[in-house]
Amino acid sequence: MHGLVNRAFQGFLCDTYGASLWEEVALAGDLPLQGFEALLSYDDAATERMMVLAAERLDKPRSALLEDFGIYLAGREGLRRLLRFGGADFVDFLYSLEELPGRVRLAVPDLILPEITLTHFAPGSFHVGFRDSHPCFAKVMCGVLQAMADDYGALAVIALHEDGQAVQVDLFETAYASGRDFLLTLPDGV
Repeated sequence: MHGLVNRAFQGFLCDTYGASLWEEVALAGDLPLQGFEALLSYDDAATERMMVLAAERLDKPRSALLEDFGIYLAGREGLRRLLRFGGADFVDFLYSLEELPGRVRLAVPDLILPEITLTHFAPGSFHVGFRDSHPCFAKVMCGVLQAMADDYGALAVIALHEDGQAVQVDLFETAYASGRDFLLTLPDGV
């Protein structure tokens, strides 16, 4: 697994639950106590141990923890900006998802996301598929998509598809609430 992913999950645990949880998970899982290096690659088994141990210690289903991780990621300003460049509203954003792996590669060339496909099969209903993805990817994307719907002010129900490799998006209203402000340029001082 790319170190950036592991480092982000470590940051999620520390920011959300405290550094003591990370220390407990790292010690129990024989993980680097000081944390993961963002530009290195790690064995998938280390990533798996980290997720399993965190879910156990929090007494939380792993799928819920991964969805929360997706919400956390979408709230990080750098990633939020990358995602918001996808469109002026949530529907535009959904249609831009197929371009997301390429945009991520521009920022981090060795971070390879799975191919993303969007199918619009009924008014307001979308199927977001992930080809050859890590089993956790769709769960994390559930959280990302929910956070982005909220960011845009859209009213949507987002759920993991029964196959675990796709997400179902049922969009009820694109302008349900006022979304978060977004400017193409960064504010002064940022």
